[in-house]
Amino acid sequence: MDSAAAPTIRRATRADAPALAELGAATFVEAFGHLYTKQDLTAFLSGTHSVARYARLIEEPGVAIWLATIGEAAPIGYAVVGGCKLPVENLEPNAGEIRQLYVRANVQACGLGTRLLDTALAWLASQGRAPLYVGVWSENFGAQRLYARYGFEKIGEYRFAVGKQLDLEFILKQTTATAR
Repeated sequence: MDSAAAPTIRRATRADAPALAELGAATFVEAFGHLYTKQDLTAFLSGTHSVARYARLIEEPGVAIWLATIGEAAPIGYAVVGGCKLPVENLEPNAGEIRQLYVRANVQACGLGTRLLDTALAWLASQGRAPLYVGVWSENFGAQRLYARYGFEKIGEYRFAVGKQLDLEFILKQTTATAR
């Protein structure tokens, strides 16, 4: 990605729900689609990445969605953050969560994921959300390395349903804010 076409990051609006649904489904399939049967993937995408779901999230108090775009083209990355919904024992009342952070495969490794994460973390801090959590697939080593650079450490596990398939997810908690 050249500097003349640097992505901008902005807060999503209700009008972005259709683009978010498309981007959410596309980035999930790019990253994980090969792991699932067509039935499981279709069932998961129809609920988790529907226009109605993103429209509700955009309007939900305490939730923020950030979009990365280049010019007027379709979004190429996004982050969803808010209060923590992970199955954490003794969850702190002001805990925050990075619920989703995805970037299109063709622009990965260009620092956009880090920029989205920085934006999301700054917003969570401005909302008084602490400590912070994120759920990461146990085999997603790249994401685990990214979050480790931000002081996240594994504190638990749970099963994440994609259709009928249950994946092992790690729960990471930010134990120290570290330099990026």
